Amino acid sequence: MIRLKVNGRAIEVDAEPDTPLLWALRDHAGLTGTKYGCGKAPCGACMVHLGGNPTLSCVTPVAMAAGREITTIEGIGQTPVGRPLEQAWVAEEVPQCGYCQSGQIMSAAALLVVNKAPSDADIDAAMSINLCRCGTYQRIRGAIRRAAQALAGARKS
Repeated sequence: MIRLKVNGRAIEVDAEPDTPLLWALRDHAGLTGTKYGCGKAPCGACMVHLGGNPTLSCVTPVAMAAGREITTIEGIGQTPVGRPLEQAWVAEEVPQCGYCQSGQIMSAAALLVVNKAPSDADIDAAMSINLCRCGTYQRIRGAIRRAAQALAGARKS
């Protein structure tokens, strides 16, 4: 058994230490919001936060996550950045097929934690790990800008 802390909850998963974190989350913890895209890291669909850092869960052994805080798409809305980001995603009508969206949101949240007012170049660089086959990149950028504005307004209040 491997002990994990996922979205603020302690859980145990019965998985081999080299099992990808993605499969521990999906198959053992029942958290299916994190998606399998390519299994080799270049698509970003499997993005989670591990110890606050964006992490590709398809290539991260579950043993590396033991004892560290894991945030998945199911928990990002409970974070200060996540809720405004989710609202902006809806307002900008970002998803088409939606498959990449959990990874996109997780990368965007990581960006907004470290950069409160990202430029378009900052957004493009931070989001370069995430592929969107539907091509909603302009809407993704717009949602990140909208969330940054909402967060700036919340800080002024």
